[in-house]
Amino acid sequence: MSLSPEMAVQIYSSTAIAVGIILAAAGLGSALGWGMICSKYLEGIARQPEMRPQLMGQMLFTGGLMEAFPMIVLGMAMWFVFANPFIGAAGG
Repeated sequence: MSLSPEMAVQIYSSTAIAVGIILAAAGLGSALGWGMICSKYLEGIARQPEMRPQLMGQMLFTGGLMEAFPMIVLGMAMWFVFANPFIGAAGG
């Protein structure tokens, strides 16, 4: 069974919309995560100012781990855009 051009266009457009939604969700999650990390960091400094250097190290480490998530999602999104697995599954 061959893939019709209309079906290919529909698959590519649906994939583009899904990738946009996925990237927006990853960006939103990252922004919310940074907000929570920084607010807890400031809260910790307010409670124990002498812990500032240790808290800063922990904040940056946690933020770095949290920032890896959108990059992983971006890599997966690029896979969907450039090597669309749905076209192969549809018979193209």
